[in-house]
Amino acid sequence: MTTLKEQIVGVWSLVSFKDRDENGNTVYPLGEDATGFIMYHPEGYMSAQLMKQGRPHYQSGHMLTGTTEEMAEAAHGYLAYGGKFHVNEVERTLTHHMDVSMNPTWLGQQQPRIASIEGDILTIHNGLNPIQKLVWKRVKAYQF
Repeated sequence: MTTLKEQIVGVWSLVSFKDRDENGNTVYPLGEDATGFIMYHPEGYMSAQLMKQGRPHYQSGHMLTGTTEEMAEAAHGYLAYGGKFHVNEVERTLTHHMDVSMNPTWLGQQQPRIASIEGDILTIHNGLNPIQKLVWKRVKAYQF
């Protein structure tokens, strides 16, 4: 039988990112059409990049010279972090170690997640109430 760690290695594209609040309402933190990738390397490192669609370009056209408001809006619609990951095969959980993060509050944190894989679909959720659930689809090898 293949282990969860063996199954999870690769690149995954975001299908959906949603929260369910205490009242059972569905909330899409980055919009219903959010996009992104999560990558798990066989050496035990991972990286996640998620973004809201339709974020406006900086008027200046340069990545370092947006206005304070433009930069705040861009950051508000983007999640990025990476670091080591650990798999608990018995409990079927993943723990993401936040070694780098766009959100400084996450630095040094560990975020455990319950994971399941069915075919090319990876589902990760926090197991809490309110629940946060992300669904990913395996990306096929890029031919270059």
